[in-house]
This record gives sequence, C-alpha cells and structure tokens, in this order.
Amino acid sequence: MSTRTDAAVSPMRAMLDLVVRAGRGIRWYMTTLMGDTAYATYVAHHRRAHPGEEPMTERQFWRQKMDDQDRNPGARCC
Repeated sequence: MSTRTDAAVSPMRAMLDLVVRAGRGIRWYMTTLMGDTAYATYVAHHRRAHPGEEPMTERQFWRQKMDDQDRNPGARCC
C-alpha cells in the first residue's frame, strides 16, 4: 500500500489551485462582459463620487442604460 508524500500532493494542489483561479477569472470576465456587474459597479462609483446622495434603483439604472443604448447604438450587433 502506497501513501502520498508531500512532494506528490504539492504539485497536485498547485494544479488544482491553478484550475480554480482560471475558472474564477473566466467567470469574472464573462459576467463583466455580459454586464452582470454593471449595477454593482454603478452603485460603488456613485457612493464614492456622490456621498450622501441616493443612487438610482436597479430598475431605474437598467431602464436608463437601455434608453441610452437605443439613443446611441454605437458598435453593437443589434
């Protein structure tokens, strides 16, 4: 019966950590690319830039964002 040594576990652990980090990076990239974090980013910016003022609600934020995109389509597919 063989047992794993620290030398065998360490490279496996390093590989697992690398895969987990890559997965988190891909998830962050995709959620940012798709705009899933747009409202949270807006709220964080608003609190820093305009302390004491109430930020828009999430519904108001998305409505304004969609209206802005309709007025200024820019480079988008649809």
